[in-house]
Amino acid sequence: MIRIKRAIISVSDKKGIVELARELRKFKVEIISTGGTARKLENAGIRVKKISKVTGFPELLEGRVKTLHPKIFAGLLARRDKAKHLKELEKQNIGLIDLVVVNLYPFEKTVKNERANEAEIIENIDIGGPSLLRAAAKNFSDVVVVTRPERYGEIIAELNKNNGQISRKTSKNLILDVFQLTSWYDHLISQYFQKMAGEEEFPDAKEIFLEKIQNLRYGENPHQKASFYRERVLEKGNFLTEAKKLQGKEISFNNLLDLEAALSIVQEFKEPAAVVIKHTNPAGVALDKDVTAAYRKAYKTDPVSAFGSVVALNRKVDKSFAREIKNRFVEAVIAPDFSGDALEILAKKKNLRLLQLPTPHSPLPQSYDYRRVSGGLLIQEKNNKLFGGELKTATKRKPTKKEIEDLKFAWAVAKHTKSNTIVLAKNKTTLGVGAGQMSRVDASEIAIRKSEKSNLKIKGAVAASDAFFPFPDGVNLLAEKGITAIIQPGGSLRDKEVIAAADKNKIAMVFTGMRHFKH
Repeated sequence: MIRIKRAIISVSDKKGIVELARELRKFKVEIISTGGTARKLENAGIRVKKISKVTGFPELLEGRVKTLHPKIFAGLLARRDKAKHLKELEKQNIGLIDLVVVNLYPFEKTVKNERANEAEIIENIDIGGPSLLRAAAKNFSDVVVVTRPERYGEIIAELNKNNGQISRKTSKNLILDVFQLTSWYDHLISQYFQKMAGEEEFPDAKEIFLEKIQNLRYGENPHQKASFYRERVLEKGNFLTEAKKLQGKEISFNNLLDLEAALSIVQEFKEPAAVVIKHTNPAGVALDKDVTAAYRKAYKTDPVSAFGSVVALNRKVDKSFAREIKNRFVEAVIAPDFSGDALEILAKKKNLRLLQLPTPHSPLPQSYDYRRVSGGLLIQEKNNKLFGGELKTATKRKPTKKEIEDLKFAWAVAKHTKSNTIVLAKNKTTLGVGAGQMSRVDASEIAIRKSEKSNLKIKGAVAASDAFFPFPDGVNLLAEKGITAIIQPGGSLRDKEVIAAADKNKIAMVFTGMRHFKH
């Protein structure tokens, strides 16, 4: 056990500090403090000793130098089990310190403040605080270190239970807080100076900070353990990690993957949109006057695959939509909001997960995708672009205005569908989606088969291909079914043959100049 006789308290976040200090004084603990913390404790009637009384030096350089002194750090780092250490302290008239309660200058808050200038940001780089924390943590067998106000209650309870003592087990557990805090703090400072220096987009060293949201029942399969983490970023945005669960079963690993896929598509559209996702691919997508009408059309694309699907909407869920799905097996619905009537209807579907995420159709600021490979990580910019520039008509026939609208819609869906993909669409509604195939012909055949199975008329529809047609065979197959316009990146060695096939079948073909592979 570690008996607390002497403590340093120096905090930026002063929440709960008076209550903790009162408990310490109850056990006759000498409290050493600095600046604003000392004033707050004194104003609360708590006796403190100023740091300058301990060091023999006043706080220097407008508070930049307060705790950086041998009489502080020797008192923290001395090992109680080494007689030589204790003898040195006695010779130099240095007292032991048993408890450090420190949190850091609000650098993160300052950086996020758009009105903060460079001088303010620099002044909020804490020097003494991290040093105190690291020193105390290094000597955790003899010194207790507390960084978070959320832990004060635990410390108070243990002091009272053990008559002013803290267990070494608790002290050891607290050091994780220290190094998580200091590593995140240093990361923020590094990121700030990297931005100032205009360092390259992909630096030589890359850090990613995550904090756990929750454990999951299991991963993709029941034999795999899994957890859900939030990436700690400075940007604010409507990330999936910020979604509020309103009802339903525990969110699963696969639900989260499908929800992310659904959001990525629905964010492309400003018109009322509904996206039906199954195994991260769209089973159906549609735009209409409201999300209920859009959902009906999206569902009809592939009713079989819609069984056990995840649905994303970019408008408030009302009772009309709730009635539409109340008798269908849907795993989860994510939308900007839910009306009271809708929640009342859907409450009867106790397993249905409802998630609220404001304005999910707005673009996200997050700029990188991460893919794990054995022993490393692939990092790329997020695919935030839809077109590479103006659409270029490659064929003799130009697409009509209506065809252009449907082509742009189909292209947006194809962007978020596993490659190779072919998307058939008409009236801003998917008719068939051929996803994740090894050849573009296979993708075309699947899209056609799904359309025909759902009794949807392909004639007069358009097609989108996420990458170029390497041969004319895919175009000829689509032409046989009555496709009138095709959108694709272009860039094949056989573009002339592909264009000739389109011309022969009086198909309008436009090139985007940008492909959308999705592996």
